Amino acid sequence: MATPANQAGQRQDAAVSTLNPLDFYDVRSELSEDEQMVQDSIARFVDAKVLPVIQECFEEHRFPRHLVADMAELGVLGCSLEGYGCAGLNAICYGLICQELERGDAGLRSFASVQSSLVMYPIHSYGSEEQKQRWLPAMARGEAIGCFGLTEPHGGSDPSNMKTHAKRDGDDWIINGAKMWITNGSIADVAVVWAMTDEGVRGFLVEKATPGFDAPEIKRKFSLRASITSSLFFDNVRVPAENMLPGVKGLKGPLSCLTQARYGITWGAIGAAQACLEQVLAYTEDRVMFGRPLNHTQTIQRRMADMARRITTAQLLSLRLGQMKDAGTMQPAQVSMAKWNNVRMAIDIARDARDILGGAGISAEYVPIRHALNLESVITYEGTETVHELVIGKELTGVNAF
Repeated sequence: MATPANQAGQRQDAAVSTLNPLDFYDVRSELSEDEQMVQDSIARFVDAKVLPVIQECFEEHRFPRHLVADMAELGVLGCSLEGYGCAGLNAICYGLICQELERGDAGLRSFASVQSSLVMYPIHSYGSEEQKQRWLPAMARGEAIGCFGLTEPHGGSDPSNMKTHAKRDGDDWIINGAKMWITNGSIADVAVVWAMTDEGVRGFLVEKATPGFDAPEIKRKFSLRASITSSLFFDNVRVPAENMLPGVKGLKGPLSCLTQARYGITWGAIGAAQACLEQVLAYTEDRVMFGRPLNHTQTIQRRMADMARRITTAQLLSLRLGQMKDAGTMQPAQVSMAKWNNVRMAIDIARDARDILGGAGISAEYVPIRHALNLESVITYEGTETVHELVIGKELTGVNAF
């Protein structure tokens, strides 16, 4: 795949418009030169390093860890944070990075989202200077990996019902409980763990070698197979008081992290959908049925037109969301709307693309089935559709229906 500057540019039929089918409203023209350069650099990385290996990684249930160093060198990890070796890019750049990474695979984008938005962000925003100095530069270089422990086995959509708890014991805290469906858990050097205390929910940094802490990998997944997913178990895990994040108390801490991650997801879903549409465009041009290429039929053209319409809508939503984030005016409910809309868009397109490919659609030679399977996780994590609908419903009515 070419860089976004010329991707999917010309189809063979001279009568076809010169509009880019993957960027129908020319959103790229709204980007600054720096933003375009960031997108192009990540697109080249995905084309050269990710796409050649990612299907095999997916089939083998293997995270391509060797790519972490490349992402660090490109400034991907913690890219929107200032200082501590981070790139200090704006929100639109972060979104474009997520879009290109998920064009490759949602597993790789999930790694970057967790590292950046769910681990580095809370340390940067709520950590002590000692915590920042210890972890952020190493994480930006890809030398340390983190995970985020919020979701629990009994349910993930109700964090206020948290069972994991921490009790003060002299100068230490003793943590007991369990977390579930944790990206990066088994390879993480440190976990940002949210636990209930006598003073409300607090965040703790739990290092991997801490006695009583275990992070077994969850195997036998049909989704996000090129990503590490784990459980976290805490059995009288003792951490020093200086491992608590001092700058936040209550659910504001973890929920603010989720807002950052959900923002990136809204862009990532666009990349997955673009990959599916691009493959359908090429396949239907070459595939001949009943004496003519598939893309000469009204039914196929209508379905592809609908894909382009929905991708364009998602692009405009995320672009505006990024502008508001950079301006400091973005609200969580606006992120919920984009996450709900864009991931639903992407999974519908992936499923329809798989159907258009017919029997070939279930083959590893084509990307829609892999993206569709990954998006089954993406539509669930960081808030299900129902959660986001209720967030917006509360904003509209002022009534909490959770």
